[in-house]
Amino acid sequence: MKTDEVRNKYLRFFEKRGHSIIKSASLIPKNDTTTLFTSSGMQPLLSYFLGKKHISGTRLANSQKCFRAEDIEEIGDNRHTTFFEMLGNWSFGDYFKKEQIEQFFKFLTTEIKLEPKKLYITVFVGDKKNKIPRDIESVKIWKNIFENNKIKAEDIEILDEENGGKIGMRGGRIFYYNAKYNWWSRAGAPDKMPSDEPGGADSEVFYDFGEDIHNKKFGEHCHPNCKCGRFIEIGNSVFIEYIKQKDGSFSRLPMKNVDFGGGLERITAASNSDNDIFNIDTISFVIKKIEEISGRMYADNKKEFRIIADHIRASVFIIASGIMSSNTGQGYILRRLIRRVIRFSDKLDILHGHLSDISKTVINQYNKIYSELNENKEKITEEINKEERRFRKTLEKGLIEFEKISKRRNISGNDAFILFTTYGFPIEMTIELAEEKGLSVDKNEFNKKMKEHRELSRIGAEQKFKGGLIDTGEMSVKYHTATHLLLRALKDVLGESVRQKGSNITSERLRLDFSWGEKMTDEQKQNTEDLVNEKIKSAIDVKKEEIPAKEVARQNIGGEFEDKYGDIITVYKIGNYSIELCGGPHIKNTAELGHFKIKKEESVSSGIRRIKAVLE
Repeated sequence: MKTDEVRNKYLRFFEKRGHSIIKSASLIPKNDTTTLFTSSGMQPLLSYFLGKKHISGTRLANSQKCFRAEDIEEIGDNRHTTFFEMLGNWSFGDYFKKEQIEQFFKFLTTEIKLEPKKLYITVFVGDKKNKIPRDIESVKIWKNIFENNKIKAEDIEILDEENGGKIGMRGGRIFYYNAKYNWWSRAGAPDKMPSDEPGGADSEVFYDFGEDIHNKKFGEHCHPNCKCGRFIEIGNSVFIEYIKQKDGSFSRLPMKNVDFGGGLERITAASNSDNDIFNIDTISFVIKKIEEISGRMYADNKKEFRIIADHIRASVFIIASGIMSSNTGQGYILRRLIRRVIRFSDKLDILHGHLSDISKTVINQYNKIYSELNENKEKITEEINKEERRFRKTLEKGLIEFEKISKRRNISGNDAFILFTTYGFPIEMTIELAEEKGLSVDKNEFNKKMKEHRELSRIGAEQKFKGGLIDTGEMSVKYHTATHLLLRALKDVLGESVRQKGSNITSERLRLDFSWGEKMTDEQKQNTEDLVNEKIKSAIDVKKEEIPAKEVARQNIGGEFEDKYGDIITVYKIGNYSIELCGGPHIKNTAELGHFKIKKEESVSSGIRRIKAVLE
């Protein structure tokens, strides 16, 4: 089967059973700070499990775009992907365990044509500490289903992965596992859940690709949660009926809910009896593109191909959601993905600039379902190309530095810190490089260095010492000076009432917040941009002066946030054009800046606008 076919069959199957089909929510969560990305179908629907009424009723279904950053290091095996589509159906106080389990089994066996004997089930063993009972009800339902299909259905207690590897399946069909495996909440197991968080036991369905796949390095015996690749989880029915109280106890929700999530890619792979997810149609086209541009074969380079295909696919969807590469938050995850792709594409001798060609193949596979990919095609390819150019400037030097360090010793936290701040190596990349050489990385020391680095940056920002700079590298200093030109140009274009309300400057861009009550017109933005570039081309000297504080008001000198600077004030003058209070640092002449480009102008809050700009 093809991916589109499986997705369509699923949605039509549940639509016939009274479910309203809803659109996929954005990959970027709204009103949810628990995760950087939408990582499950239920995440955008949380309030409806707590009693809020959904406009489309009590039965819903969809295919939700998901991304899980915690799976980045898992990529390279046959079944993990960071980006995936989760087929979901939900019941808010409507049907519960029996109807859910029976209808999912029917979908798998009648619509997808999976053999019942290839399906294995896991259920929750219970939690005595939190007084949550063993899920005997789900076991009874599953036993009845298997018996009706003339399949013996013994229930076996395994508990966890380690024990499963020791005792094996022992002829079982239904297996009890602990909360790590068969309990679901956004925070994880019951003990990790905060108060007012809903959750519940779940029942997972695994597809068996064959006994001969088991590798004993994952345990003497195989079992559904073994990592050897024989079993792949294809669906998880969560029965959300509990909520954690402030005293740590659990009580029942007013209504019993069903939250089902099934991996579209995994179900498609199972329908084709192929345990390699990267062989399904939507991803195999990407794999073939990598073969074409690399001249290598997937069969001989599976890890590298899988990482490149997965990470480019995820990057395409993340960029289409409005995220650009950066050193924080979602932007850092995007940067980490692209830079990991670059490292592994180098192993395949893929020439510079071809990563965007791979992204176009991804877009072509999904644009009929997700129109935002075509709408943002240029932005996607531009961002991937830009990030590749940026990283390649330091990658070779960084790898040379890493080789020097690794020949002498394990990687200290300070080593990792320098590789990150000087060469742009995400800490995860340094760890991965070290593991390939059998070396360790002192991540605790690295985290300590990063904390100190952020603290210094924070102090600097609070004192307005650097005017919003994160560091004092060459590009950050250029952006700092350009911010002064931008503020003056805004006053020239919009009027002297404009006041700076904040700034944030990195080595890659500037961000300026200013007082203005409405969206700038295209003409106003262009005039502002032209003014800044005019001053850059004029090659104006930038000079530092110190003057008595009492002279500030008399000379009408601009100052950031109207701070109290003391008796003697440092002033930076860009010719006679811009004169502002500032502690520096700055470049010596505007000609050093290059070409100034406004990338975005947007609202921050009432009466406050924000400009993001770059130097090209």
